Amino acid sequence: VLLVESGGGLVQPGGSLRLSCAASGMIFGAYAMNWYRLAPGKQRELVAGITSGGSTNYADSVKGRFTISRDNAKNTVYLQMNSLKPEDTAVYYCYTRARGYDYWGQGTQVTVSS
Repeated sequence: VLLVESGGGLVQPGGSLRLSCAASGMIFGAYAMNWYRLAPGKQRELVAGITSGGSTNYADSVKGRFTISRDNAKNTVYLQMNSLKPEDTAVYYCYTRARGYDYWGQGTQVTVSS
């Protein structure tokens, strides 16, 4: 299984970014997908998750601002991030657990700064 994130970058407060995570080597539609983030000096945080059936969950800190979605035909999960704040600055990772194993992407840096 290979997860490859893209879409990170530098954005001003209040701006938007869309992260993508392309998966391969797995039956993508069968598994839940999640986005985590890790900021300097902080613990890893579950940002958002989406089940194989499309149900979603969010950290309280991002509810109403972030939206997770998936396109099973493209084997890709997305994280649309709006109204970004400096405290959203972190490395964002795509994660899934498939066939009893944990899989992580390499991460993509998101920096929110003026």
